[in-house]
Amino acid sequence: MVGKKYRGARRTAWTALAVAVVLASPCSPVKAETDAALCQQWSAQTIARNLAVPWGIALLPTGEALVTERDTARLLRISRSGRVSEVATINEARPDGEGGLLGVAVSRHFLRAPYVFLYYSTDSDNRIVRYRYSRASGLTEATVIVNGIPKSPIHNGGRLAFGPDGYLYASTGDASRANLAQDLGSLAGKILRLTTSGQPAPGNPFNSRIWSYGHRNIEGLAWDRSGRLYATEFGSNRFDEINLIKKGGNYGWPLVEGVAHDPRFIDPALTWTPNVASPAGIAYANGSLWVGALRGRRLWRVPVSTNGALGTPESLFEGQYGRLRAVTATARGQLLVSTSNKDGRGSPVADDDRILVVGCADRRGQPGSPGAPGGPPSNAAG
Repeated sequence: MVGKKYRGARRTAWTALAVAVVLASPCSPVKAETDAALCQQWSAQTIARNLAVPWGIALLPTGEALVTERDTARLLRISRSGRVSEVATINEARPDGEGGLLGVAVSRHFLRAPYVFLYYSTDSDNRIVRYRYSRASGLTEATVIVNGIPKSPIHNGGRLAFGPDGYLYASTGDASRANLAQDLGSLAGKILRLTTSGQPAPGNPFNSRIWSYGHRNIEGLAWDRSGRLYATEFGSNRFDEINLIKKGGNYGWPLVEGVAHDPRFIDPALTWTPNVASPAGIAYANGSLWVGALRGRRLWRVPVSTNGALGTPESLFEGQYGRLRAVTATARGQLLVSTSNKDGRGSPVADDDRILVVGCADRRGQPGSPGAPGGPPSNAAG
């Protein structure tokens, strides 16, 4: 199941300051829950470099980060000081286009149940596999908990995250067969809600693993402090979306892209045009959603009101780091953000691909190290 391990250090010490650009939003302005909007200067520090399409980031209770590389099928561990070591290579993973080793999540009760969950593409499907993790042995006891998720060179979904309810959520893509998103007999184009053994979680709406449907391709899941679930979704030609996910909700794809005002479907909470977005990873911290943009080559900050409405997005780091994919919040409210410039659609430069720590420079000084102090927040690694 897993390959050999090695250890190596990659670290840099420079910091870049962000330039904030505020763009118009169809949403009305709202007041953020905390003072993230008061930050005048956001900064980013590279803590790991020379990676290959880092796709998913999850935090261990130690504050270390587990990072998947899509195209090498390696699972990496990044220490709080920035040291990178290989935990395992997933030999069954088959990188192909947007497929490969994708999402990662850490057991919600890791100290007594030290499991790591991976979402990856094989020769025949996408699947979710549970492993026992230890620092000494890496990944052992591989157990396939979900298989048969349709795969394709594009639209594989792949995000894994534990919700505040303790269950594992997984996003799937339509696998370039748009009609499957409306088919409740297929796992494609869905958000799944699972037990840690892969069974449908209690209370699921269709007596199946499906929680919501009608999705084109979701690569980001995050909960706010009130337990509301938001998901980023790639549109086709007109609108990318953030959706507020409801139990049993139909989000319209392929019958709808963007706002439809059709009672059969749930309209997005926010839309962008694809040239400024292609939204991938999403995290919640400091009263805002933070979204990595691939084609848009920036980090979006989206204020969240106390009633869940989304405010005017703020564009950060536009063009400075290229394509941004994974976004995970640390216990201090900082962010770990991955670049995705080696994915075949970017323009890699020296140090790519990288993991960045993003924080408010004028309020907290340097962004610091991942997870320091303390472990992951409840909505980051589960």
